[in-house]
Amino acid sequence: MAGAAMNPPVEAQLRVELAAAFRLAVQMDWHESVGNHFSVAVSADGRKFLMNPRWRHFALIKASDLLLLDSEDEDTMSRADAPDPSAWSIHGRIHALLPQARCVLHVHPPYSTVLATLADPQLKPIDQTTARFFNRVAIDQHYGGIADQLDEGERLARALGDRSRLLMGNHGVLVTAPTVAEAFEDLYFFERAARTLVLAYGTGQRLNVLPDEIAERTARCWDDYRDAAFAHFRDLQRLLDERDSSYRN
Repeated sequence: MAGAAMNPPVEAQLRVELAAAFRLAVQMDWHESVGNHFSVAVSADGRKFLMNPRWRHFALIKASDLLLLDSEDEDTMSRADAPDPSAWSIHGRIHALLPQARCVLHVHPPYSTVLATLADPQLKPIDQTTARFFNRVAIDQHYGGIADQLDEGERLARALGDRSRLLMGNHGVLVTAPTVAEAFEDLYFFERAARTLVLAYGTGQRLNVLPDEIAERTARCWDDYRDAAFAHFRDLQRLLDERDSSYRN
């Protein structure tokens, strides 16, 4: 799964991996009612992708439930099983405009969302986990309401640009990656980093922010641990299988 020489995963495998991500997100307390969305591209150009159906709790999602969508299909929202409008706006436009964003995870997890509400939402490097994201997060501070229009999805895609993480001011967080495992790992560490920073703010004491050169060196060192994402996701999936493997169906 991790090596560049391996064949791209087929749709069936991607369905299982994305379904696992939904179930694991519940365990991590990243879900919110029946909202929020995960998607993964299945075509080479990124325009055909899998995404969760409208208003289905993450804890119930199975591989067979995932919708197969085409970001260029203008009739998508007229389908009987049309996705949530905000899901289509955000994920449809990102998959259409940013082919490198193969997997897109968007949620409103507690600490990342708290960070997104601050006047200064920068993820300051105060330890090695927060430093992982030093100068590597796009920030959008132009929230205009629920993103249920295509032009808003296009604006968010432009805000993300060539970055792989978008902190959505007054909203939540969105991460992208070449694979489900890498996207899940990035979201995992982003929420942990946000938690560390929010808790540090809560002490009322002055932050001990790392110097830029140390923060940058630390961020680059994280690249050496990229394959850990696949090991982590594999083990989480194994634990999930032991508890409830119905997501594979």
